[in-house]
Amino acid sequence: MSDSDDDMGPAPASAAPEVAAPDEQPSETPQQDGEGEAGALVQANTTTDLEPRPKKIKKIIRKKRRPARPQVDPATFSTEPPPQTGTVFNIWYNKWSGGDSSDAGAHTKTHAKGRCNVALDSGYTKADAVSGSYFCLFFARGVCPKGPDCEYLHRLPTIHDMFQPNVDCFGRDKFSDYRDDMGGVGSFLRQNRTVYVGRIFVTEDIEEIVARHFAEWGQIERIRVLNTRGVAFITYSNEANAQFAKEAMAHQSLDHDEVLNVRWATADPNPMARAREARRVEEQAAEAIRRALPAEFVAEIEGRDPEARKRRKIESSYGLEGYEAPDDVHFARGPSAVNPHGREGFQGYEEPDELMDEDVRQTRTIEAPPARQDSGGILSSSTIAALSAAKVATRAVPKAAPARAGPLVDYGSDSEGE
Repeated sequence: MSDSDDDMGPAPASAAPEVAAPDEQPSETPQQDGEGEAGALVQANTTTDLEPRPKKIKKIIRKKRRPARPQVDPATFSTEPPPQTGTVFNIWYNKWSGGDSSDAGAHTKTHAKGRCNVALDSGYTKADAVSGSYFCLFFARGVCPKGPDCEYLHRLPTIHDMFQPNVDCFGRDKFSDYRDDMGGVGSFLRQNRTVYVGRIFVTEDIEEIVARHFAEWGQIERIRVLNTRGVAFITYSNEANAQFAKEAMAHQSLDHDEVLNVRWATADPNPMARAREARRVEEQAAEAIRRALPAEFVAEIEGRDPEARKRRKIESSYGLEGYEAPDDVHFARGPSAVNPHGREGFQGYEEPDELMDEDVRQTRTIEAPPARQDSGGILSSSTIAALSAAKVATRAVPKAAPARAGPLVDYGSDSEGE
């Protein structure tokens, strides 16, 4: 037992410090851990601030345009002469002339050989690398076999595609007047954005059908459909889109098996339509002027800048309370302008003789008389010289002879001699 007591006695004594050590350190351990964490955070933040931040590089990914798709197989494509509808074939215009016009009716009622699908057929061609290129006529008709090797554009016209007024978007020359049937290229004397569509199959939803098919070729401004007659007038925002749509929808069908008759529309005799067209031309001219002038100047003229409006009101008053000069007076330029800024650059300017009146020219040619000494009279010598010059410049107006009517014709004279 003594051995066991000896063996077990030292164990608790030696174990006591081991148990007490953790009990005594709980209050100190969290503080050390907290200090260690804080130090670690400060060190981490310091190292983070000192490290250079990686630069952000923006990558611009440009989508590659797809090449234009050949619309027909080049092996099967052949350029056939037009069917004979006259007696003489014109090799310059590639058509028949003369003969009975009724023979051409059968050709106009045949379906087109192809139709353009802009979503699938459009793409880049050789013409995209050449500025001022025209659009492909065969692409609009859906029968171009060349694809990316075509020397004309295979896409829809936009507002940025500008052409000379004597040619259309396909590069064909216009004429001074329209054809009798309003077909062909058109006239360069009038900007026509409206196409006439006939032979439409009449249904209840004819307006929706026409809008859906013709909206493929560009932005439409207005559509007018005559339901009972199967006729529609489609006005595009851009003339080039109207030219493209006329060729793309010629001899095509809508939702039924009809063959469309697409022509140029005649001028609308409606006064409201003419006023609308004139207003559109004015808006285009105003927009072109806005783009050419600085934005601040345009805002001041249109009155959209309140500060400029207040400044203009103060400047145009010219010291007169409640007065504001009109635009033609305030913005006038010349040696006699009211606005001092309008007289800049005209110092020492004299009007040419051909622009002056005869009286002003005579006044300028008269030399000033020599200075006279004051004679002690009421008027000074300078005043007398000015009056004499004014007397010379004044043109005598002859008096009209009084009409002789009655016995008292010469009565009324105050002279003593009569």
